[in-house]
Parts: sequence; structure tokens; C-alpha cells
Amino acid sequence: MSTSTIAAPTLLERLLPGVATARRYRRSWWRGDIIAGITVAAYLVPQVMAYAQIAGLPAVAGLWAVLITLPVYAVLGSSRLLSVGPESTTALLAASVVAPLALGDPARYAVLAASLAIIVGLMCLAAWALRLGVLADLFSKPVLVGYLAGVAVIMVLSQLDKITGIPTTGTTFIDEMSSLWTNRGQLSWATLALGLAVLALLIIVSRLWPRAPAPLLAVVLAGIAVAVFNLQQHGIAVIGEIPAGLPTVAVPSVDTSTLQALMLPALGVTLVAYTDNVLTARAFSRRSGQPIDSNQELLALGSANVGAGLLQTFPVSSSASRTVIGEQSGARTQVYSLVTAGCVLLVLLFLRPLLATFPKAALGGIVIYAALKLIEWKEFKWLWKFSRVEFAIALSATVGVLIFDILYGVLIAVGLSVALMLWKVARPHSAVLGLVPDLAGMHDVEDFPGAVTVPGLVVFRYDSPLFFANADHFRERALSALASETHSAIADGHRRPRWLLINAEANVDLDSTAAESLDDLRQTLADRGVVLAMARVKQELRGDLERSGLLASIGPEHIFPTLPTALDACRAWLAAHPDDTVSE
Repeated sequence: MSTSTIAAPTLLERLLPGVATARRYRRSWWRGDIIAGITVAAYLVPQVMAYAQIAGLPAVAGLWAVLITLPVYAVLGSSRLLSVGPESTTALLAASVVAPLALGDPARYAVLAASLAIIVGLMCLAAWALRLGVLADLFSKPVLVGYLAGVAVIMVLSQLDKITGIPTTGTTFIDEMSSLWTNRGQLSWATLALGLAVLALLIIVSRLWPRAPAPLLAVVLAGIAVAVFNLQQHGIAVIGEIPAGLPTVAVPSVDTSTLQALMLPALGVTLVAYTDNVLTARAFSRRSGQPIDSNQELLALGSANVGAGLLQTFPVSSSASRTVIGEQSGARTQVYSLVTAGCVLLVLLFLRPLLATFPKAALGGIVIYAALKLIEWKEFKWLWKFSRVEFAIALSATVGVLIFDILYGVLIAVGLSVALMLWKVARPHSAVLGLVPDLAGMHDVEDFPGAVTVPGLVVFRYDSPLFFANADHFRERALSALASETHSAIADGHRRPRWLLINAEANVDLDSTAAESLDDLRQTLADRGVVLAMARVKQELRGDLERSGLLASIGPEHIFPTLPTALDACRAWLAAHPDDTVSE
């Protein structure tokens, strides 16, 4: 179908991407979405129960959160694959915020956790209204590649206890590795064998039959093996009892002082939740080629958290592990999330005994297989060839996520990216331009050995907007270019430069510091008998020059829209001043 026959999305479809998906849904997508939804549900149920307990709430609260967050994101989210719901980092943060305020009262604890989720949601919605999603543009390709690799390692580590039977403690990479080594004597060979068998099955099936639902097949076969061979007697751990019950919708009631105490911690939870959410969404967007609206993600995440709070649960974010399992299982749209939510509802109502027999080692093998798919070795290799600095930024994101957790690891990588950007614009490339035979325009004389400069004129280009960080550097480079061309002219017996013409095509605007530096350059040149002129001056820059008074100081007659008009004016001026001399 040609793109011209596809109707542009309506306002309703832009606000509710799930509506657009429903209107354009293809029958061929059903199989992948249903299989992926069932597979993700098998993994999600024990995972979110554990996250609820990390948050300090009953295990069933994790299942309650899924009932609302997955459908809400399916309607509002801009990613076709992202799985939103309970997540370990936000669960842990929620516990650290709520526990000191709950004072050991379980009922108050539940109210505070729900209140925190609603506050986080409202903060996301406020950021959406202010269109702060633009901040996600700071997440460059190296940051995304490194982030995914770090998350993949965390995912593998989080499953080592399941496929080895070794109990682990701690919430950081170092703590978990230390715990695993300390307790290595408790290794269960039967558990390890089952986990590795599932991992091998996934690899073999995915290579020989790429379209087969390998993760779902692995879960089913593992469950059958446990039942037929009674593997629990050999130390194989299963999911176990799943709590029953459906949630009620209620607005938590807290006093004003408690709300004030929750506000600042809620901001921290919001930052972590959104960072995790948008990074994971963008990372999978790169893999699928489907664009992500970072501002829409604020709306989706905010609404999901408000819904989680109304169902008496806790703050939520996204899950890279569930997302990649959905991707590997053939998910095409957020319909798979609706299938997952439906499966969770069925588990709460009817299927608890069946799911309780699934072995944890099989689920661990599935997650490890999915995690290994997240590490983009080719991208790391490409970054190494393209830019060692960007490779270092990607690596810093990976190491930072492992050592300092997701938010701080990402902030370190973003900080390095911003520092690199500032360095590039603070110390950009500059050039003296000349004429090249048989080539239109003026070009960097260092790039074209045959380029010749115009006698009496230095054309200088500074490849960055002018602002406080490069104002002095710009002045120094311009004077250095003039000095170098003056010495060359004297050595070659040519006329000394009388004009310094700035090719301002990259200088789209300037701040007050740069304006002062430019005026200082003009005065220094005037003292030496050299005219300052500017060519290719855009309207925005011309407005800055006028407001700063530089337009009058330089002279409107020395401001030109193009290089040819500037060259003609310079040549005419030089012809009219043949006997002028320049002081040393």
C-alpha cells in the first residue's frame, strides 16, 4: 500500500495511540500477540508478586497493578512493545519512601504507597502538559546502546538464583555477585540442568524454527516435566501458591502534612520511572524502527501510575525483561499487553493452581535468553570504529547502570554526552576560506591545497553558534587567522589583509558575552586599520546584532547576505584605498 493512501492520524489517534492501532490492526498479527501475551504472563506473575513484596505490600498487589497499568499503556503509550507495570527499582524506591512514614502500620503503609503512586502519576501528567518530554532528546545513541547492555547484565544476574538454586541478596550488581560467590556451595545441579536445558532449547528452536513460539514452548514443556517426573523432589523450585482476590477502586486519604512529606521523594521516583520508561521505549524503537513520542510517554506513564494508586498498589515503570520476552515471542502491538492482563485476571479468578506448578528455573532461562538479545555487540563495534569517545560514553552507561543503578548510570552517560557536546561547540573547527579553481564557492584552504585567498582579504569561518563558552576562543582564532595571513602576505610580497570577513553561516545567534567579544574584536581590528565585515548573516543573527548595537558599530554597509556580495564590496573598497598601509 502506498503511503499516500494511508490517512493521517486524527487528533484522537494522536492522543490515544491504541485507537490508531485498533483501527489498523491486521489479522496476521493475532498469532504473535496472543502467544507473546501468554508467554509474558507466565513470566510476569511471579515477577510482579516479588516486586510487590519488595515494595512492602502483599504479593497480590503486584497482580492488581498489572490489571490497570497494562491496559492504560496499551491505549495511551506510543510504543508497540513496551511492557509497563511493577518494576524492581521503583518498587524499592517506594519502600524506602513509605516505610519511615508508615511507622509499622500495614494499613497506613498501603495508603501511603497508593498515594505515592498517584503523586508520581500527577507529576508525570504535569510534565506532559508542560511538554517536558523534550528532555528525553538528551539520550543519545551511545547512551541507549550502553543502557540496554547494562540492563541485560542486570537481567541475567537477577535470574542466576533461579537457574542455580543459589540464594542471593542485595540490590546492586556488586552485592548480588558477592552473594552469589559466598553462597556458591548451595548450588542445585538439578536446577542448573533444567535452566540450561531451557536456555539451549530456546537457542536451538529460535535458530531452526525462527517463527516458532519458543519461550511459550519452553514454559509448557518445563511445566509438564515437573509434573510428570515430580522434579520438586529433586530440588526444582516452582512458582508456588498465588494469592486470590480482586482490587477495589478507592482514593487514598492522607493529611496535608503527609502529602508534603511525599512530594520531594515522589519527584525522585518520577525521574527514575520516566528515565527507565523512555530509555527502554527508545531502545526498542531503534530495534523496530517505530518512532516514540517522549511526551506521550509522560501521559501514558502518568495515567498508569494514577490507575495503580487508585487500585491500592504502588508506583510503576517499564520492564525491559518483559518487553524483550514479548518481542522474542512475536508481539506486534500492545494487544499482547491486553492478552497478558487478561491472563492475569484469569489467574486471579481460576488458574492459580495451574500456574503454581511452573518451575522458576525455566522462567530464569527465558529471561537470560531474552537478555542476551539486548546486548547489541554490532553497535558497540560500530561505535568503536566511528568514535572512541562515543564508545566510551556507551561503556560508561553500561558500567554506570551496573554500579550506580539505572538513573545515576544514565545521568553519568548523559553528563558525558553533554560535556562532549559543550566541548565541541566551545572549541569548534575554524577555517580560512579561499577560492578553488573550477569549484564554486569558497572553501577551507587546508582541505584544498590549490585554494588561493583573495589579496587584502581574510575570510574566516567559525563553525559554531557564538555564546559565552566560546566567545574568547572565537576572538583568539579570528585574530590568529588574521596574523597568519598577514605574515604569509608579507612573505609572498602580496598586499596585507585590510578586511576580516566573517562567514557567519554557522553563527546563527549570539549571547551578550559573545556580542561583547565580537565588539572587542571589531575595536582591535579598527586599531590596526582592518575592517570587520560579516557575510551570510541570517535574520535571527542580524536581529541580535541590532539589539546589541553591533549593527551600528560594524556598519550596515559591512553586513552582507551572501559571500559574493561581500567579495564584490571588499574588492571595490580595496580598489578605492590602494595606498593604505597596515601597522605591524
